[in-house]
Amino acid sequence: MTAGSTISWDRVRKAGSKLTTPLHPDDYLRLINPLWTSRELRGRVEKVVKETEDAATLVIKPGWGWRWSHRPGQYIGIGVPVDGKFQWRSYSVSSPTKRRGHTIAITIRAMPEGLLSSHLVNGLAPGTIVRLAAPEGDFTLPDPPPARMLFLVGGSGVTPVMSMLRTLDRRGTMPEVVMHYSSPTPDRMIFRDELLALEKKHEGFTLHQLHTDTDGILDLGELDAICSDWRERETWACGPSPMLDAISAHFEAAGLEDRLHLERFTLELGGAGGEGGTLTFRNSGKQVEADGATTILEAGEEVGVGMPFGCRMGICHTCTLTLVSGTVRDLRSGDEFGQPNEPVQTCITAAVGDCTFDI
Repeated sequence: MTAGSTISWDRVRKAGSKLTTPLHPDDYLRLINPLWTSRELRGRVEKVVKETEDAATLVIKPGWGWRWSHRPGQYIGIGVPVDGKFQWRSYSVSSPTKRRGHTIAITIRAMPEGLLSSHLVNGLAPGTIVRLAAPEGDFTLPDPPPARMLFLVGGSGVTPVMSMLRTLDRRGTMPEVVMHYSSPTPDRMIFRDELLALEKKHEGFTLHQLHTDTDGILDLGELDAICSDWRERETWACGPSPMLDAISAHFEAAGLEDRLHLERFTLELGGAGGEGGTLTFRNSGKQVEADGATTILEAGEEVGVGMPFGCRMGICHTCTLTLVSGTVRDLRSGDEFGQPNEPVQTCITAAVGDCTFDI
């Protein structure tokens, strides 16, 4: 091969398939480098950075097929083997966006009830190979950004906003930004030192800290004191559901809901569950009994069906399958769907009787 010449990996795979059949050439490429596979997106954990007592940043090197096109504020899916089974969750990217890069970072707070979050923060070792899902989400930084912005964040809700701030800082285009950050204590405030450094570096960046263990929760009646022109600013809010509910109601009362961008980390399934039933996944020939509180996505994963998924929150529609027969119920609203060959989102629906899906 002459200097500077290149060979398409697609051509290598096609040629390799003739030599390695019945095995896929990816099976051999993985022996050389576990990140070389076109079957799925993978990444290797390069390091785990402790941010607070209960939060950590995972720095991940994505493998073959990853596109460096995420927008500041988006989230990615990560799948990690726990007790022999892959567990999937979605987490906001906290690193700045780059045209090209070597790593991407997500920052996670371990939740008492969170099996995967606790494992990622306290039990994941550098070198671990994880599965990845491509970036998704509309809670993003516009390009170009508005001249004046307001961020209202609480707890780990700072993570998508941190990606936005780091991107603005990297570009040297920090506009006039006011950020109000609620956290139980100073020690639990993720990125506190970095935010204080950004405030010193950028004249237009103002940080307000509220420590809820001693100061109580954010009183939106005091928003004028925090940011006198908040009515004229685009606002991004991310944090616990009660906080976001209060912010949403406040902006609606002011007739400014169009200026508010919300990001919720938890899916609230408030609708009544289904009756449950036997789920048949037609193409794979697998069946499973599911109760009325288990989503179609979770039930399929339990029996090893390769279920498509993305956000696992009913936002991105990546999990949509064709319902061949039966009825499902939306666990958020209680609405039922049962038309033959109707597309349904499996991450937020449960069975109302026996169902068959085209997968």
